[in-house]
Amino acid sequence: MIIDAHLHCTGDETASDVLDALDDADIDIGVLIAPFLHNGYTLADPGQVRRANEHLSRLVRGHADRLFGLAVVNPSLPGAADELRHAVETLGLRGAKMVPSGWYPESEVVQPTFAVASELRLPLLFHSGVFIDGRASRFCRPIGFEPLRDHPGARVTLAHLGWPWTDEAVALGLIDRINGVPEDACAFRFDLSFGPPPPYRHEVLAKALEVLGPGLLQFGSDCFLPCPGSAIAERRGWLRDLLAEFDLDAAALERIWSGTAAAWLGIGGAPGPSRERAGDAEGRAHARATVGHESSPRHRAARRQRGWLGARPYSLSCC
Repeated sequence: MIIDAHLHCTGDETASDVLDALDDADIDIGVLIAPFLHNGYTLADPGQVRRANEHLSRLVRGHADRLFGLAVVNPSLPGAADELRHAVETLGLRGAKMVPSGWYPESEVVQPTFAVASELRLPLLFHSGVFIDGRASRFCRPIGFEPLRDHPGARVTLAHLGWPWTDEAVALGLIDRINGVPEDACAFRFDLSFGPPPPYRHEVLAKALEVLGPGLLQFGSDCFLPCPGSAIAERRGWLRDLLAEFDLDAAALERIWSGTAAAWLGIGGAPGPSRERAGDAEGRAHARATVGHESSPRHRAARRQRGWLGARPYSLSCC
């Protein structure tokens, strides 16, 4: 199984777009982040935060086996804790993404939102490390996330291994490891999405593997939707080629491609790809009968004939 644990929505994608892209990239489960950078969506406006989460709720509805929705929340805004609770309990989203931009994770104003995440035992994804678009990155140093230990119910992933502060990220993850905490119960894990530029990647991953082990590392493409599956597959290939430079056994690779993320998300056995479409009982029966065949070359060729691949723009991310 492959889990892409870091995919951005923009508001332009449909469920069909996303499922087609995942199929073409041979991804079983996609972790989708509500939009906050495009089409008027912004983390600075509570109304746009609500609109973004409602969009994602509609997108993932009926596809829980393939699509895992993370609400966006700005914990520095008034009412943010209630917004997070609404996103989970009313909209049906299953975790949250937060971007420290203008607020520090240790500030008092954000602790109530973290407390709700702990109460609801949510997976949380945080941007960590430099912003490539030039925003102030001082709020996103990995060591600043230490206060999340005061909210033990939340399961935290820091994106990009905190580059360029990867030593801080590794140190943060090491604390639980040296105290014998099982991997799946550790406070922090780290995604290997777009972060260190190519000249740094081997050194960064070597340190993380040696100190933390693969049990705290997970794959994320950090692609923006809608995009062709080839864009996701390309980034998967970057990590595959990098991992080939290390002597990793099958169990270690399984952790990075799916096991770490599955534990973070709190999902059990891996559901296979399903092309279920809401409201179509016959289609659901057909999907159950053909699981595993939808990503065959024949199906991919059919989708290309429909003219989708290559027709949508995509961009590198920064969050």
